[in-house]
Amino acid sequence: MIAFFVALAIVVGVIEISVIIQVGQWIGFLNTVGLLLLVSLLGAWLVKRQGLGVMARIRAQRSAGRLPATEAFDGALILVAGVLLVIPGFVTDALGLLLLVPPIRSVVRRFVSRRVFREVEMVRSKQWTRAGEPRPRQYVPPERQQPPPPTPLPPASPPDR
Repeated sequence: MIAFFVALAIVVGVIEISVIIQVGQWIGFLNTVGLLLLVSLLGAWLVKRQGLGVMARIRAQRSAGRLPATEAFDGALILVAGVLLVIPGFVTDALGLLLLVPPIRSVVRRFVSRRVFREVEMVRSKQWTRAGEPRPRQYVPPERQQPPPPTPLPPASPPDR
């Protein structure tokens, strides 16, 4: 797993450097640096603004007694967008800005949730269908549980005469 991230960092670095060189040849060195700084500052402002909006939605969901799962995932995606915008380069800035667009975040959220649920189902089906092992008992909420049958009374002793 670490090797994957090292390889990804190297590939992204090479792509970013080549794109920065290409853009620098088109618009000049100082314009390229200025554009990178402008995109980073604009991205930081957008991340802050959208992050505060997500925090407000999380508070509203919690005060209504609901689990803010969608809002929490949006917050995580905004955090990823912020990290991508901090990394200098046009490709990561473009990906970060795309994650700040709510419809694109919605598509990413659906994609990731489908993948996660599919993995959970695979683990659950593998775990519960092993040959030779009993299936685990399922949880039954207390309001649905059957009351235990009454215990029979012991036989009465004969009366004293």
